[in-house]
Parts: sequence; structure tokens; C-alpha cells
Amino acid sequence: MSIETGLKSVAIAVAPNGGRKTKVDHPNLPLTTSELAETAVRCVEAGAAMIHVHVRKKDGGHLLDAEAYREVMSAIRSRVGDDIVVQITSEALGLYTPTEQIAVVKKTCPEAVSLALRELVPDASFEATFAELLAWMSRERVLPQIILYDPSEAVLLSSMQKRGLIPWHTIPVLFVLGRYTAGQTSQPTDLLPFLANDVPRFEHWSVCAFGRHEAACVATGALFGGNVRVGFENNTWLPDGTTASGNEDLVFAAAQTVRSVNYKLENGSDLRKRLTELVG
Repeated sequence: MSIETGLKSVAIAVAPNGGRKTKVDHPNLPLTTSELAETAVRCVEAGAAMIHVHVRKKDGGHLLDAEAYREVMSAIRSRVGDDIVVQITSEALGLYTPTEQIAVVKKTCPEAVSLALRELVPDASFEATFAELLAWMSRERVLPQIILYDPSEAVLLSSMQKRGLIPWHTIPVLFVLGRYTAGQTSQPTDLLPFLANDVPRFEHWSVCAFGRHEAACVATGALFGGNVRVGFENNTWLPDGTTASGNEDLVFAAAQTVRSVNYKLENGSDLRKRLTELVG
């Protein structure tokens, strides 16, 4: 539903590890297949409808690899079945080209994938290739989410849709409140530029944020009609300023906020159905 009509249900996604942090940042950061599967179990119990997974090399470095993704997806499914939407990332972290990112998505053929617009369409010459990827995803029923770091990227995505480069009538997006910079701490007001009158609206949008104000940022997003993403990828602080013991603590805190304003908390089946209806 749109901002104008008000969204009365909210889906919580968890991003448990990202591609940068290590056990030095938090001892319970899940890096291995078994750790990610166990995290999925705990986060489903806490209220998560989606898990956004990164896989790592043996040395802990960021990895895009279809075999590794399939192993993690299988492990999560063996523990929670269809109770959570499993979303992989195509994030490059400066290590992979758009061609390599696209190849991994196609080889993995996941249930869902996040795609950073600025990485896959660094300039207009990449639009056709990106459009072909989206067309393939539509045929294969891979659920998309476009990562937007700046309102100007929302304008570009809307322009591509108007030019017939997007195969769906609408496409889910994620607004990132802040960037991966040292000491980044997002603020709730960082959401406002994405909701400005001259910025295109998207029927299904989510918010993620960096640092100790994550809970306040995602609560603001939910109240404005969005969905939320929390997790150790961007933050390890609970709303009271203490350190979370695990990703499930951040999910539980977000779920409490959603319920406190009398919104429905979506489960994995709810979210899967809603996304499939949008892009099916």
C-alpha cells in the first residue's frame, strides 16, 4: 500500500552479516553456513519475514559465489522451511563487475535478490544489460529489491520504468539511510529526502540504517508506510544503547515497535505472497 493510504502491516528483514564485519566487530556475527542457518531460526522466532544473506570466503572476505549461496539457502530451508524469504545479495563491494554480479544471480537463481542500482547501472550504457537481468528474473520468478542510496537513484529507476526497462508495474526498493563510511550513524530525518514530493513513490519500500539510531530510523520508516531491515550488517546496538547479543535481539526490538502501534507483523508467507502479487 502507498504512503497516502497508510500501511497497516510491516515486514521485518534481517541482514545478519554483510560483507565487511568480522568476529572482531561482534563475536556472534554469523559467517558460516551453519551460523547463518541458526540465525535464521532465531530471527524467525523473533519476527523476521526475510533474511538478507552474504557469503564469505574462508578468510572472511566478501564473496559472490553461486555454490556458496545454494549451500546457505539449502541450510536455511532445512531449518525453517518456507517460514522466511531468503534473499541473496549481488553487492560488489568494489570487488566484482556488473557482469560478474549478474552471472552469479543467474547461476544461483535464488528466491529473492537485492540489486544495488548504482553498482549495476553505473552509467547509461549499462541500462540495457540491467533490463535484460530484470526480464530474466521476471521469467524465473526471482523476487527483486532495488537498493537506493540517494533520491536521485529513485528518479533514475522511475525513468527506467517509464521507458519500459522494468518488466513489472512496480518494483520493491530499499532506502539506505547513510553510506558505508567510518563512524556512519544514520538519523530518522535521513528518510525525508526519499519521501519528498518530487521523488517517485514505490508501492513496496523498506528502510535500513547505520548505527545506534537504527531502531528510531526503521520505526520512522514503518510509521510512514514502509517496511524495515535491521541487523548486524549495519548495526549492533539495541534501542537502549546496549549491545545486542545476536541479530534476533534487533529483530525482536523492531517487532515490539511494530506491534506497539497496532500494525500487523508480517511473517515469511505474508511477505512472499505480497511480493509475488506485486511482481508476479
